Amino acid sequence: MKKVSSIIIILLFFCSNLNASEIKISSLKELAKYATESEHTITMAPGVYKLTDLLTPEILQERRANKQYQYITFSGSNNVFNLEGVEIELDTEIRTVLNPPIHSDEFLVSGSNNSFLGLTIRCIGQGTSLGGTVLQVAGEANSLKGITLYVSGSYPYGYGDLFGKGKQKETTIKHRKHSALLVTGNETKLYRCKIYNRSFGHCFFIQQNPKNVYFEDCYAEGEMRSTDDVLAETSGPAFDVDFKTWTQNREGEYVVTSGYMKSLCEDGFRTYGECENITFKNCIAKNTRGGFELRFNKALLENCETIGTERGYWIGDDTVVKNCKGDANYGPLLFVEGSNVNVDLIVDAAESDRLVHALATIQGENNTVVLRSENETQRQADLPILLGYTHPEHGEAMSPFGQAETTNLNLINATGMSIKIGEQAKNSIIKTNGEIIENKGMHVKVTKR
Repeated sequence: MKKVSSIIIILLFFCSNLNASEIKISSLKELAKYATESEHTITMAPGVYKLTDLLTPEILQERRANKQYQYITFSGSNNVFNLEGVEIELDTEIRTVLNPPIHSDEFLVSGSNNSFLGLTIRCIGQGTSLGGTVLQVAGEANSLKGITLYVSGSYPYGYGDLFGKGKQKETTIKHRKHSALLVTGNETKLYRCKIYNRSFGHCFFIQQNPKNVYFEDCYAEGEMRSTDDVLAETSGPAFDVDFKTWTQNREGEYVVTSGYMKSLCEDGFRTYGECENITFKNCIAKNTRGGFELRFNKALLENCETIGTERGYWIGDDTVVKNCKGDANYGPLLFVEGSNVNVDLIVDAAESDRLVHALATIQGENNTVVLRSENETQRQADLPILLGYTHPEHGEAMSPFGQAETTNLNLINATGMSIKIGEQAKNSIIKTNGEIIENKGMHVKVTKR
């Protein structure tokens, strides 16, 4: 019976692929052609392909006139694109010539049930546009495996969000963003995808409320710069606005403050809106603004890590964080903004000489938070865990914390770090091996571990 079942499975697999044709290609023109068709297995010869060979000056002028802003649109369905060893060199001057509207995508996957294997896209040049994304996955049930993006092409680059993020009226320098990979399609799955971001924009981000998006073994990397280095400038965009920021510092002034570290990109993994069933497994964010900023979503994170971020995990309602890890090297490890969360975080002992004001802030209802040290190796410098406190405005490390109600919290602190309990914390249980430096809460039971 087992042998018969195996034969049936093989026959079904064979029949399902009868209509799929196997095609070998060796140019971007061919890739663009088959991107619009369906039921193919396309294998592209390894090599570096220049996008300017496909989008010549004449074609760019024609596309701009026709308002065709995407470089290649994968509108077909049920395809397999074998792109191992294929690198597309994306000259960002193309964006300048096309001058697309804000939030335009460059490579767009609008078809469904496609698999992409091994593609690398590398940005070069100094071009910018109003804001856009290298790659958007909009169709349903597409999978990306081993995709790598090297992103550049924003203005100004070198300040992160010190001077604003875009449309906000408080913005002191107008930005031209360039983000990496946007997911808007249901059932999108990403495996072993990597983003090296040298642009002001997000790495991986999700919009338009897709369902069942899955990330596994994905990596997001930005780079950091000290505010002291920014303040040393004697010319340029920051100097021209007298280093005026869009958020106030802890002294109430709107100015760049020395002693901090800023990421030059936006978030490593970011969600917008209410996305259903989002999963991150074995993913890493390094030197990004936020590692995992999932504020208004129910999400599952398992075995994830943040390294040298401005803030590690920013989570909302009903989120589960299992056996994850991160440091507070340049900013807080954790902001709990929602309710009914379950967090288990390992605190890496890494430290720096940069100003950091808290290990975590916790607000909301019915939360369970476990913070522990790795192999019992604790930080040397104390960073308080703040209960009944909010994240600082816009998450900016230079800005002060607010206060908010925290009820029915179950906190286990095995980090040795101190705890500060605000006056809006109540009806909670705390087990800690760190000092209680202040307790203004009501009905908060504290026991030593």
